[in-house]
Amino acid sequence: MKKIVIAIDGYSACGKSTTAKAVAAVLGYTYIDTGAMYRAITLYFHQNHVSLTNKKDVVKALENIDITFHKNEKTGLAETFLNGLNVESEIRKMYVSENVSQVSCLVEVRKAMVAQQRKLGKKKGVVMDGRDIGTVVFPDAELKVFMEADIYVRAGRRQEELLENGQLVDLSKIIENLKKRDHIDSTREESPLRKADDALVLDTTFLTLEEQVDEVINQALSKILNDKRESVDAE
Repeated sequence: MKKIVIAIDGYSACGKSTTAKAVAAVLGYTYIDTGAMYRAITLYFHQNHVSLTNKKDVVKALENIDITFHKNEKTGLAETFLNGLNVESEIRKMYVSENVSQVSCLVEVRKAMVAQQRKLGKKKGVVMDGRDIGTVVFPDAELKVFMEADIYVRAGRRQEELLENGQLVDLSKIIENLKKRDHIDSTREESPLRKADDALVLDTTFLTLEEQVDEVINQALSKILNDKRESVDAE
């Protein structure tokens, strides 16, 4: 069966990563968490006191960053490694969430990551989620999905995620963080968050995870089968 690129974009805490992971598992595709890549860079900048206003510092730091994904044999899920160290848990902490948008809006950072993401998806058969996958990274992706949800629902989901990592954060602080990230992501000059013209809009406010996954898989199979029919007709 022909493989395609599935690009999932949208706001924070809409279920992008969880849905993308599940879709990739069902289709046997590679899942690439671009958000984790930006979080890993944010962690590195924080640990090494990199000045976001110093272009030379940023460029030099990027040269020393190696981000890879390795499958956890126990969970079957891909985890993020920064320069050989597993940082999957650390990059999900609140202090990283509070700074990731400021880091990801830097031109040097985005150019470096977009180049790496395109390389990872060159052979297709990938599910990639982020903010600019369907508009910048893979504008020709066969399936583009844009996810959104009510901000209070999103905040509740993020709070549960943080609790699972042993962090108790007030809901109002999470809502404030999400609003701030939405604004930065949507108004930045380089690769802003926006819906691709040909993207399917998926509002997850009242959807279960299973319903989200089913919708994306159905759309993907429809694209694959339609392409196959068109190919046969052309012959």
